[in-house]
Amino acid sequence: MIRANLKSAVISAAVVVVLTGLLMGVRLGQSGTGLTVTGMGPDVWWKIAAAATFIFFFNLFRDHLTRAWQAVPGLPKTPPKLSDIRDKPAIQRLFWCFLIAAAVVWPFFANRGGIDLATLVLIYIMLGLGLNIVVGLVGLLDLGFWTGLLVAGAMAALFGFLLGFPVLRLRGDYLAIVTLGFGEIIRILLNNMTWLTNGPNGIGGIPKPTFFGLEFSRRASEGMQTFHEFFGIDFNSNHRVIFIYLLALALVLFTLFVINRLLRMPIGRAWEALREDEIACRSLGINPTAIKLNAFTIGATFAGFAGCFFAARQGFISPESFTFIESAII
Repeated sequence: MIRANLKSAVISAAVVVVLTGLLMGVRLGQSGTGLTVTGMGPDVWWKIAAAATFIFFFNLFRDHLTRAWQAVPGLPKTPPKLSDIRDKPAIQRLFWCFLIAAAVVWPFFANRGGIDLATLVLIYIMLGLGLNIVVGLVGLLDLGFWTGLLVAGAMAALFGFLLGFPVLRLRGDYLAIVTLGFGEIIRILLNNMTWLTNGPNGIGGIPKPTFFGLEFSRRASEGMQTFHEFFGIDFNSNHRVIFIYLLALALVLFTLFVINRLLRMPIGRAWEALREDEIACRSLGINPTAIKLNAFTIGATFAGFAGCFFAARQGFISPESFTFIESAII
């Protein structure tokens, strides 16, 4: 049995060494006007060796590990009374209230780097929720929603609606290829539309968000007022970061609320039915075209919302900010 797994174990370890060696073992360094390839330190290579060794032995003894895991006694089950309490709607709502309250209070005790990272996480959550409407609920593998990131929700919805028309008859890998192609076309187009997007140089100097016209700067612009002066508090550069985080948190909660409501409505049930069997949906009188267009449009709307926060957080955007790898990450 071990001999049968030897080949796959060796191949798996070799793949780990090659991939991690390329990704972690070498790096590009600048030498004058050119680039040079340099190796990483011994500590990195030891980590790569440890990972390859683990994968090798894991695959070599995977049958033994499976039997050993099956022989482990199961964890004790949750008492029925505790399960009943956990499933009560009031308890669930109380849990979510505590969780939201913790998320709201947390940035006032965290450092700037942690708040900024949490904001980026929330942006990706919004993107993931929007993409889940198309990929998870309707079953359409779409990799092109980043075309709407340079505009707000309404324009993103329009792009999603227009993108949906040419690809309604496609499914699976074919749909992924076409939407990926659209994403690359838009990115290259934006790179060449220098009069609108400033091309590869991108759009800089994006205004920082304000709190109902109150700026989060130390000194206000002409005719404006600062946040700390209005409330009579000391200036703190974290105020703007906390404000963006709280806005992103509110939008994520709004997105979750809307999606959960949609799932309970006929359109949500139609999304899931379309994912399972499109032919059966047609026989029940459901219009797949309208359902798919709804999914594309609503999913793109949330991507547009996330794009607004991305621009506000970065203060700079360019077509190179929205490459294929971003869609793959989402």
